[in-house]
Amino acid sequence: MTDTKLLSVEGLRLVVAHSGLEVVKGVSFSVAPGEIVGIVGESGSGKTLAAKAIMSLEPPSIRRTAGTIHFEGRDIAQLSPAELRELRGARIGMVFQEPMTSLNPSMLIGRQLDEGLALHRNLSAEERRALVLDMLRRVGIKDPEGALTSYPHQFSGGMRQRIMLASVMLLQPALLVADEPTTALDAVVQRDVLELMVELTRARGTAVLMISHDLSMVARYTDRIIVMCRGEIVEEGATEELLRDPRHPYTRKLLAAMPRRLPTRDIPPATTPIVEVRDLVVDYGGKQGFFRKEPGKRALHGINLAIKPREVVALVGGSGSGKTTLGRAIAGLLKPSGGEIRYAGRSIVPGSEGWNDYRFNCQMVFQDPYSSLDPRMTIGSLVLEALRQVPNMSARDKIARVHEVLGEVGLGETYADRYPHELSGGQRQRVAIARAIVRRPAFVIADEPVSALDVTVRAQVLDVFADLQERHGFSCLFISHDLGVVEQIADRVVVMKDGQIVEEGDRDAIFDRPQHPYTRQLLSAIPVLEATAGGGLHLKWRLDDEARMPDAAFA
Repeated sequence: MTDTKLLSVEGLRLVVAHSGLEVVKGVSFSVAPGEIVGIVGESGSGKTLAAKAIMSLEPPSIRRTAGTIHFEGRDIAQLSPAELRELRGARIGMVFQEPMTSLNPSMLIGRQLDEGLALHRNLSAEERRALVLDMLRRVGIKDPEGALTSYPHQFSGGMRQRIMLASVMLLQPALLVADEPTTALDAVVQRDVLELMVELTRARGTAVLMISHDLSMVARYTDRIIVMCRGEIVEEGATEELLRDPRHPYTRKLLAAMPRRLPTRDIPPATTPIVEVRDLVVDYGGKQGFFRKEPGKRALHGINLAIKPREVVALVGGSGSGKTTLGRAIAGLLKPSGGEIRYAGRSIVPGSEGWNDYRFNCQMVFQDPYSSLDPRMTIGSLVLEALRQVPNMSARDKIARVHEVLGEVGLGETYADRYPHELSGGQRQRVAIARAIVRRPAFVIADEPVSALDVTVRAQVLDVFADLQERHGFSCLFISHDLGVVEQIADRVVVMKDGQIVEEGDRDAIFDRPQHPYTRQLLSAIPVLEATAGGGLHLKWRLDDEARMPDAAFA
């Protein structure tokens, strides 16, 4: 790493054109060649807008009013559109948060990877193809030839992120901007993608600007951290020093919001589980073609699971392990191919005597509240809808219950007349929780309820959820790939792989003494931040003796 600045941002100010609201306020920072810099902060802090301004990719509604951005000594604001096109991709690459929206769904992968090379490199078609195939192999695509003739939707989220990284690194940029590159990926895939990104950038001397709300990952992979709050940089410094001795109150607030293991709860003994599944099987049918039918896939292989009253059971595992399928089958949203679901000791099948009672007492909190809340309905109407079939409850009592539950989730009755688009992500998730608990159910399924939330909002929502669970005593199946969250909220942990349960046990036993190799792999994939005596945090890996440290591969 040299002292020469590859990127220099000085006094950057961005405003919303129609209102004049300043969203980035005098931001200054620099990145040296080969340096990995993390930008952290809550949603709305200006991280992504400041990063997009580097490539002049601000939304049309955002206007720059002051400041300069120099890249390799050139003032970005003085470049012509043609010069900007030459710069983007070739010298500055960007990996976006959701690869499915940045990869063209109607174009073959091969054509999308070839596009940048054809535009920026004077190579023959055969040379470009060879480079593409080599890069796909390097990012871990098992069948590079087959990938060239495939579409983005035919790959998992982790594979799409690898392909996105391949498309950027093919051009060997001097700076890579990674905007939330591992959001919604499971633990093992997160680590694989980030190790791959570090390996590729170090091999080519590429600098990285990593934007993320995952503090543990930023702490592990960056040389320096910049902390932003409400459009301003409030603190920056070497990663280890900033974690060990945070100075600004906002930085301390961010670090204090990291999930932490809570004391073990006392769960009252029960002879009858509130929900139990026996030998549950779910098969997905194959596609029907003109002349043949493709074989189906078995998503769940004879699952046996029992959840006690008041218990929080966390379901963890990689993408495609069957976690969400199991949750949706228990909720009655998927029809099992075999096996049995029991509620309070009674077998439950659609149309049976206890089916309606079970459906009323089994509620679900979905991963993305924005897509599960009707944008045309007010918050009050959305929560009230869950009470529509409650017998012997007057309209006045229903409205009173809605106002009560909005207060319980930390919103208050003043939010009843608002619409989903008027709320932040954390507030919408509170509404989703309110809808699930307004009937006072006995059992709640929470499917990745905080995966897309930033650190402080996630902590607030988890506190609300834990308080409600303690107050109303519902049991919960908590589906998550965030092991830190699981460690904080779960009483018991169930680990799934390839549609089967490979290990289950009390939280402390699973986290401290895992037995199955896959559980150990999951736990060793993600670094943790431990509190120090001085009020800071210290980075460590779980199961240090087994963790494959990334630096060893790049030494």
